[in-house]
Amino acid sequence: MNTSYKILAIDSNHECLNGGLRDVGFVVDEDYTSPKEIIEQKIADYDGMIVRSRFPIDKSFLEKAAKLKFIGRVGAGLENIDEEYAAERGIVLFNSPEGNRDSVGEHAVGMLLMLMHHLRRADNEVRNGIWKREENRGDELKGKTVGLIGYGNMGNAFAKRLQGFDVNVICYDILPNKGNEFAKQVTLQEFFEQVDVISLHTPQTLETTKMIDADFIANVKKPFYFVNTARGKAVVTKDLVKAMKSGKVLGAALDVLEFEKSSFERLVASELPEEFQYLIEAENVVLAPHIAGWTHQSKIKLAEFIRDKIIAWRE
Repeated sequence: MNTSYKILAIDSNHECLNGGLRDVGFVVDEDYTSPKEIIEQKIADYDGMIVRSRFPIDKSFLEKAAKLKFIGRVGAGLENIDEEYAAERGIVLFNSPEGNRDSVGEHAVGMLLMLMHHLRRADNEVRNGIWKREENRGDELKGKTVGLIGYGNMGNAFAKRLQGFDVNVICYDILPNKGNEFAKQVTLQEFFEQVDVISLHTPQTLETTKMIDADFIANVKKPFYFVNTARGKAVVTKDLVKAMKSGKVLGAALDVLEFEKSSFERLVASELPEEFQYLIEAENVVLAPHIAGWTHQSKIKLAEFIRDKIIAWRE
């Protein structure tokens, strides 16, 4: 058994990841601050990398990683890695959607309930001495059809947590046979005809980028609530805002935004249009800073899954 693999970790994670790999013989170096250009100068010495989202692992970077055999991405998505070129090079990619699916499922339920029961607005009003009951009359989730776009780890976790609400849960996915006891898989046309709530659970790909646009929204038969805990670039914000102004979208719960930096660490201030100002001011919007999968427990689980996958690969 080869225990001399060298790994470079360029993003900090829970100590169980690097420590666990060292315990079984891996050499793990850490560099959480050097710019990409400096990392490129030394990546040729390493057999593996551990990353989150600090900078893109593109073809140019991978060309300099002559010995690289695997990349562990501590998170669900792989969009910051050139998957096609990595496959050409035979570089194995590991991610860990199992680690934060529970957090995402809970967060999506919480945001949806906040939205439908006006909890963000009501909380703010009471804190400011305003007591409005009729104006904050909510909308029950019971009896509605909740539709999930994408039915992998995250979609399953959300659907599972909806079971106690007496809702009809359906899902649409590009892959067949994805439905289970928590959600019935339907065609896209059936999806459009039935949904009262749409929740997005797709990875970021060429196909999903700008997927929720004016045409998609127009195809939905009924006014609907919209939840996005997936990727911000899946939504054309100006089209979403237009639909909210018209009443087609009853409200939006957005944990992710189209204007996020690719590292998810901040908004890109130079790219914030007037539609973003609408989202900030609208009472039927709930916003969060890309934290659906961001819990104390998920930090540990994300690291554990990557650690275990790397160890299993070596063995």
